[in-house]
Amino acid sequence: MTNIKLIISDIDGTILDKNHQIDSYLPELMPILKQKEIPFVLASARSPLGIAPISKELGISNLPIACYNGALISKGDEVLSQHSIDKKELTFLHDFLKREFPTVSINVYSGQDWFVNTLDKWVQIEADITGESPKVTSITDFIKEEQTLVHKLLLIDKADTIQKLQNTLSIMDFPQTDFYLSKDNYLEVTHNQVSKKQALLELANYYQISPKEIMALGDNYNDVPMIETVGLGIAMGNAPTDVKSCANAVTDSNEQNGVKSSYKVICVSRIISIDI
Repeated sequence: MTNIKLIISDIDGTILDKNHQIDSYLPELMPILKQKEIPFVLASARSPLGIAPISKELGISNLPIACYNGALISKGDEVLSQHSIDKKELTFLHDFLKREFPTVSINVYSGQDWFVNTLDKWVQIEADITGESPKVTSITDFIKEEQTLVHKLLLIDKADTIQKLQNTLSIMDFPQTDFYLSKDNYLEVTHNQVSKKQALLELANYYQISPKEIMALGDNYNDVPMIETVGLGIAMGNAPTDVKSCANAVTDSNEQNGVKSSYKVICVSRIISIDI
């Protein structure tokens, strides 16, 4: 069986429980992986600032992170790769939203920064989850600036409004832009080259290894391409059935130290031969 040389993990619903606390086993595992020279890379829809406290707590701030589902991969201040939303499509989308879906909260992510028009209730909820503080500015003016690179939009509203918006956008012409739900009331917007699969391929190239030498963990639909591509894809016990069916193995849920089970039972004992 191929040795695992890199681990890529989702964050929310995978290494964090419902209270956004890190799996208690992970801090114990990190020194072992470091000794074995197996990087543990976080891949998430979160921004760099949203990932940073978790990286710090795990002692892996020196490793790359894949932010915005892979739209931005960075290591410290170094940008390893990035894919920004097409400027024309971004401007058209913004104007359309303001005109046809005025209640939708538009959250703009550029590099490490999060920009909003106003601190509405949806923004406050997201800030409580991530621990980040957005910058209030004119989104209209910001996206029109020539040098601006937007890595992700997060559109938030009531679930039925977001579903209607997704259905509407699906029949419109956005050849370079992807739209996908990360929650029933969260619609994520990125360049169509962005995915966790693409991120892991870029990370495999960075580390000069095969995707089959990577282990990946995730709990949701946006993790499926990543789980299917690696040598060892692990779905969390709290993942939807369709996600579990794509994995090599299913571990316990994020409320039951599923990460611990996946490493100790599958990864540690069978793949990377670590005694703990």
